[in-house]
Amino acid sequence: MQLPASFWRMKELLRTTDPLRLIRAQDVLRADGIETYALDQHMSILEGSLGILPRRLMVADRDHFMAQSILREHGLND
Repeated sequence: MQLPASFWRMKELLRTTDPLRLIRAQDVLRADGIETYALDQHMSILEGSLGILPRRLMVADRDHFMAQSILREHGLND
């Protein structure tokens, strides 16, 4: 079974330098059945672990609206 191209489109949901906020957002969304992808997690190696480069949380385009509202419910939106 081949999935349509629209299935693989991703949107940025959250951008933060707080790793705990990122993990909390992932856990909340996972509990509601929304798969997330954290990008830029390993950039701390390049920046010297200063925490100045933000990490991004991505979700599938089809889940973006629902994920935003879930994060808003939990006080995790920007």
